[in-house]
Amino acid sequence: MKRVHTYPTVRRIPGALCVGLLLTISSCDDQTLLNPAPETSISGANAFDTPDRILGLVNGIYKSVKSGNFYGGNYYIYTEARGEEFINRTSNTFTAFEAWNQTLNSGSNFVAGFWSAAYTSINNANILIKGLTDNPTKVSAALTKQYIAEAKFLRALSYYSLVTLYARPYNENKGTSPGLPLRLQAETNTANNDLKRSTVAEVYAQIIKDLDEAEADLPLNYASALLNTTRAHRNTAIALKTRVYLNSGNYAKVIEEAKKIVSTGAPFAASSGVAHKLQNIVEIFTTNYTSTESILSVPMTELDNVGGQSSFPYVYNANSEYNLNPTGIWGDTEWKSTDLRRTFARTASGVQFLTKYNKPSPFLDYLPIIRYSEVLLNYAEAAARTGDVAKATELLKAVRNRSDAAYVFPASALETPTALVNTILKERRIELLGEGFRSNDLLRNLLPLPAKASSALSAPEVKPTDVNYILPLPNVEIVTNKKLLD
Repeated sequence: MKRVHTYPTVRRIPGALCVGLLLTISSCDDQTLLNPAPETSISGANAFDTPDRILGLVNGIYKSVKSGNFYGGNYYIYTEARGEEFINRTSNTFTAFEAWNQTLNSGSNFVAGFWSAAYTSINNANILIKGLTDNPTKVSAALTKQYIAEAKFLRALSYYSLVTLYARPYNENKGTSPGLPLRLQAETNTANNDLKRSTVAEVYAQIIKDLDEAEADLPLNYASALLNTTRAHRNTAIALKTRVYLNSGNYAKVIEEAKKIVSTGAPFAASSGVAHKLQNIVEIFTTNYTSTESILSVPMTELDNVGGQSSFPYVYNANSEYNLNPTGIWGDTEWKSTDLRRTFARTASGVQFLTKYNKPSPFLDYLPIIRYSEVLLNYAEAAARTGDVAKATELLKAVRNRSDAAYVFPASALETPTALVNTILKERRIELLGEGFRSNDLLRNLLPLPAKASSALSAPEVKPTDVNYILPLPNVEIVTNKKLLD
């Protein structure tokens, strides 16, 4: 099998199953993988000459999203550290201590590294879109549409991740705050680096535009469960839209999108495209990474995994750098011992460590980006906030009772829309623990980042009015983009 460096530099692994940020070695010919042909350099002038080279560019976008500074690891490490569910044990600057104690600054490694990783993914998407537009006959019209749709989906995911970290929450003022430089053209040099920030609302509008267009042209499904889990299809775009609309407080649109992939009654499932539904919660994190609950995941293989201090499983479990906070959701008395999600922990030195990702070195756990349970909880919250208590309760119970069949919510937790919303937000903390949601759930609701402490370390509360409520812009961008602060 020939490995090709395309323009911009990306790795390509051809083959029907060896696509994108995937895959398992058994999906390809082992002998070819072990004895690859020499790598070949390809210039920008001929990067779009063949279908294989174009596929290389598609793979490159997924691979850049999978980088250690992005969804390969650090996105989860840092977003979880900013919330209150974990206690830092090592004061290690390289594994998010600055995020945990709320002292990230413009020169912090993650602040620059995450920004760079996300914009690399965005530019890779832009290059693919332009190249396919300029070379419309190199692959079939159907593949051209699909590849552009995948690029737009990944661009939308990247912008969403950036805007929720580096810009003020949309719900603070309907998105009128400064957002991000909105880069939508392919760049191969620094000539156009100076670009003002669009507003938060403008960034959200572009994200939704990309996702709407992606939904229209993505395939309904792929030929294998592996590809359905690791590559964008129609339902992937719809699912991400429920998250984006929830984040901007557009609850009617959350419901509209969710109804496309959630049946009217239990057991809830998608009736078209990939047949998403809830599965055994233990199996989807241990033995079945490609179940129909997994809408999009970052896979790891021995040939291409994220390790060391950028690996979430290593930092939060194997190296014991963060234990579960006993005064966080782990200590909630309504999260009963009969709940299967309680099994995702081990005890050492008198404290608990999250074992949702429990593979030993080289840490080949798949990292979930979107699961069907999140879509149900997005839908439930939107329904509760718009007064549909019955539907919200039904969706909430589906998620809880999947893991704890005998559990009954107290009447007080469901009796009013406000109580129900709070119960759903608590369920998100349980269901999505360790999946990168908690700090953003606080920000989108304009809630403080709570104080937290152990016997040795402490972190202060961060109020919504505090400057460090969001991440600072990175020094490297301030220096190189002269319009950033205009």
